[in-house]
Amino acid sequence: MGNNLLSGKRGIVFGALNDMSIAWKVAERAVEEGAIITLSNTALAVRMGTVNELGKKLNCEIIPADATKVEDLEMVFMQSQEILGGKIDFVLHSIGMSPNVRKKRTYDDLDYNLLNSTLDISAISFHKMLQAAKKLDAISEGGSVIALSYVAAQRTLFGYNDMADAKAMLESIARSFGYIYGREKNVRVNTISQSPTMTTAGSGIKGFDGLFDFSNRMSPLGNATADECADYCMVMFSDLTRKVTMQNLFHDGGFSSMGMSLRAMEQYNKCFENDFKDETGHIIYG
Repeated sequence: MGNNLLSGKRGIVFGALNDMSIAWKVAERAVEEGAIITLSNTALAVRMGTVNELGKKLNCEIIPADATKVEDLEMVFMQSQEILGGKIDFVLHSIGMSPNVRKKRTYDDLDYNLLNSTLDISAISFHKMLQAAKKLDAISEGGSVIALSYVAAQRTLFGYNDMADAKAMLESIARSFGYIYGREKNVRVNTISQSPTMTTAGSGIKGFDGLFDFSNRMSPLGNATADECADYCMVMFSDLTRKVTMQNLFHDGGFSSMGMSLRAMEQYNKCFENDFKDETGHIIYG
């Protein structure tokens, strides 16, 4: 049940592919919270995915667009304003893909043309999106823009490859553009650094199952799910966070602040003889 956090607000959700997508969950929650929205993804993704089902379910229009093309993004913002009847109050950028990862090119043997594609799709598209919106004055005063990131922007994680570079750029764009957009139009720009999440895109990362399990063992609260990420986005889109901007917000159950947890140590030490309980049988966490 919603709390009307987004009552009367208009939004655009980029990147919903299927019901495993975080963007899909965000779209559902936004409508539940009282918003009206449009959806956008590439024409291929619209054909190959199940986003049309989501559009029917939520009674919202789907605007096929390539987020790496400025003219396509301009079209999305103009059409969305026409469809929704006014300026946009919130935008989700949930777009990321690495051709190098898909082709199993390791980080020390990247195809640089493919690297350019990774950066363009996963990070520069965010700058293009913000720039297009600002030039069109498409986002309302006090609006909120969120892009989804990952802790690999700050730390090296096995298998994440050139997507780590893309996420680092994504977060930098949020800060740099956030200053200008905030000062000139009072628009908030933030990134949410989400736990490893079982999405179609995430499953393409080498060793993802192990990464997911390790993160879950390390995090005091466990991995954050796609549904929980959608809940967090609702707060960030709402008027409750009017003064939060230029931030990379970790939504990872505490993983980003951990060095080693008991659950991870127990897994690592399975080949050793260790006891993490006191004489009364209670687990020693400290």
